[in-house]
Amino acid sequence: MALAKLKNIGISAYKLRLVIDKVRGKRVIDAENELRYMKSPAAAITSKLLKSVISNAENNDLQNKDDLKIVKITADKSSSIKRYKAKARGRAGAFDRPTSHLVIEVDEEGT
Repeated sequence: MALAKLKNIGISAYKLRLVIDKVRGKRVIDAENELRYMKSPAAAITSKLLKSVISNAENNDLQNKDDLKIVKITADKSSSIKRYKAKARGRAGAFDRPTSHLVIEVDEEGT
């Protein structure tokens, strides 16, 4: 079982979940192909982390890439960055810029 985490991503957890729901439970090769053709920035980040977890599995656990399957993939809400935007009459309007954590866990299909 190999694991990779990416913390404080500048994308909301909701937008990440839209992408990861499409690859949850699939074989790693199929997930890579599917993420490659998505236009979303969340798909690019997920693809990059998936490549990282594949290399972790191959180098640390001596697992074969062809046998790997996504066991667990989660996107959790992280802290929000507080920002301000100029409004009418010299006022400032506050808004939150969301961040999130992404975790991918893979294992061989037979186990």
